[in-house]
Amino acid sequence: MRQESVIDGIGHTPAVRLRVDAPEGVEVFAKLEMQNLFAMKDRVARQVILDARRTGALAEGAPIVESSSGTMALGVALVGTYLGHPVHIVTDPRIDPITLAKLRTLGCEVHVVAAMTGQGWQSARLERLAELMAGLPGAFWPQQYSNPQNPAAYRSLAGELVADLGSVDVVVGAVGSGGSLCGTSRALLERLPDVSVVGVDCVGSVLFGQPDRPTRKQSGLGNSLIPENIDYRLFDEVHWLSDDEAFDATRRLAREQKIFGGNTSGSVYRILTHLAARAEPGTRLVGIMPDRGDRYVDTVYAEADADASEAGASEAGAVATAPEKVEYGATVSSWSFARIPRRDRRLLLFIESNTTGTGMIALRTAVRLALEPVLFTKDAARYPDLADTGCRVVVCDTDDEAALTAAIAGVSAGRRVAGVTTTSEFYLEHTARAAAALGTPGNPPEAMTRCRNKALTRTALHEAGVTQPRFAVVTDPDPDAVAAAVAEVGLPCVVKPVGESGSQSVLWCEDAGTAVGHATDLLAVTHNVRGQRTPGAVLVEQYLEGPEFSAELFGVDGEARCVGVTQRTVSPLPHFVETGHLFPADIEDALAERIADTARQALKAVGFERGPAHVELRLTADGPAVIEINGRLAGGMIPELIRPATGIDLLEQQIRAAAGLPLNLSAEQDRRAGLRFLTAPRPGRLTAVTGVEAAERVPGVERVLVSGTPGREVRPPRSAYDRLGHVIAVGSTPQEVGRALAEAAGLIEVGVQEG
Repeated sequence: MRQESVIDGIGHTPAVRLRVDAPEGVEVFAKLEMQNLFAMKDRVARQVILDARRTGALAEGAPIVESSSGTMALGVALVGTYLGHPVHIVTDPRIDPITLAKLRTLGCEVHVVAAMTGQGWQSARLERLAELMAGLPGAFWPQQYSNPQNPAAYRSLAGELVADLGSVDVVVGAVGSGGSLCGTSRALLERLPDVSVVGVDCVGSVLFGQPDRPTRKQSGLGNSLIPENIDYRLFDEVHWLSDDEAFDATRRLAREQKIFGGNTSGSVYRILTHLAARAEPGTRLVGIMPDRGDRYVDTVYAEADADASEAGASEAGAVATAPEKVEYGATVSSWSFARIPRRDRRLLLFIESNTTGTGMIALRTAVRLALEPVLFTKDAARYPDLADTGCRVVVCDTDDEAALTAAIAGVSAGRRVAGVTTTSEFYLEHTARAAAALGTPGNPPEAMTRCRNKALTRTALHEAGVTQPRFAVVTDPDPDAVAAAVAEVGLPCVVKPVGESGSQSVLWCEDAGTAVGHATDLLAVTHNVRGQRTPGAVLVEQYLEGPEFSAELFGVDGEARCVGVTQRTVSPLPHFVETGHLFPADIEDALAERIADTARQALKAVGFERGPAHVELRLTADGPAVIEINGRLAGGMIPELIRPATGIDLLEQQIRAAAGLPLNLSAEQDRRAGLRFLTAPRPGRLTAVTGVEAAERVPGVERVLVSGTPGREVRPPRSAYDRLGHVIAVGSTPQEVGRALAEAAGLIEVGVQEG
């Protein structure tokens, strides 16, 4: 077949029938994507780079920067350098010598990161990539994990399969960035709606609900991050293989089929032959085999032991001869598989959401966990990016219990409901009542009422004898009634609403006049920021001296497990806005346990049983005292610190708990993570936030996010809504994290125009 250039030669790969042990009439084919010039990702590189040149995102002769340790790097090198672009590849020490030699010979500049960061090698590579992008004006980043041109590149592969085979019943493919199998399957399903899609992953990859194990040896599939290109609604089944099982299968592929492939191809081969042996006569199966074995000669093939392999075991560990069937979400350590119902998934109902990125991430997480999320909301327009989540949206009055109940009944009729949840503080009670009515996992509604209403929280803690500030509840707006409460509690005191969130309207009062005035103002407020009627009560509390902490807990079968203690800093008085965090706190273990134990007593007092909880405390001279209980996941980006510090994704665990799926609350790593919020130094209009790129280059800094937009009215923080962004750093010690945060914050300037 004549082609005018090497780029035109990409694709057109053979579909080869394999000789396998299968019932008569079963046909098994391997789509040899390894027969591209370098490998399967040549398709992606061509699609992404040509599209970027067409749209102007990549100018003539501009540099291209990509993060890859394998075939995507080679594809970008092939297409990019052929078209005259300088190509920079960011990789890690796992890159094999053959790939490294190819990249350098093609004319690429290769950048090898030295060590893992918070989320393994991939996050380390992305940090280095950000530095390169900042120093290369006009540089283009293909972003293989999120670029929609990645899956789009495989429409041609699907077309080739249909042209060559006519029909396909089962397609098996490895999953890494999500592009190849999802792109191919989506295009196939348009023509062949009954195709069964089987994904292949590795043990220790987070892609299909498993805990991350950055030490896994396989490359080309699996991930420590969740790529945006994976469409979990396409899959019918997923298999996981351990490193030893994948390597054994790769060697078998060469020995049995004479195909010298990489471990990705070997993994696909193992699952393909297993399915073929159990297929009905007339079934046609295709496995997508992405890469050749030349870059694995010093790893997969060097470990071969002929006698051990023939006996069914590799030198390093046992090799299963058949998979174990598990429930989706159960942790696996060897060859296992789970079925993922594509057409009749269990529903996970969300009653409203927070309006930050966390809420939308929760919806996407539900999809990844083989659930079908349904969001009930008064106003879908308040949620940016909702359309990208794959979530069904039902508009109803979520504060009208009868209307919400009717809407839920309409959606759930004839369907299996896994559970009900929310990421909004303001809908915890609604969620608990709905879960109780449906008989799905959840907290007792009365417990959520006690958590939401701080006056009821105080009463429950008092009755249980849990240490807390002196307090008085005020419902009468008469100044004399407020003054009496202030006198009872003493000065200075704290006056706060009983039903708000995010330190909204919490005020330290040095004198009675200020306290009376603030309490009177609060009692005049009839509706909160969500338009819900306020409880008509105000708390007057004793002001406690001492450093602030919070305990991050998770209720499992009525037992509150402490994930860790967060050390918190807050704004200067008279307000109490969180300005920074360190997780885990830099304190002795014995003190951390005292704080956690006090928090557990507090949750028991309010009747909290299930899911995430965030208990705020002050460490007084007499020990920990409870300031507030939140019957939900911590705010203030604390979960984003827990994840790189421990490997625990608390948002995912919340979704699992709501749906009754297995939990994973065991720390996979022991690091420190810290955060510092960006705030305005004075009132005025925000002009710009500068120095972000320099801050991102500070060693240890994992993320700098700016949420404030120029022209916005700003002020020194009085509530969480006044924050303008944050910096997150990760390190081995509190001191290392602190230095990184201080250096990064010193480089960032928040410009404010007064008046």
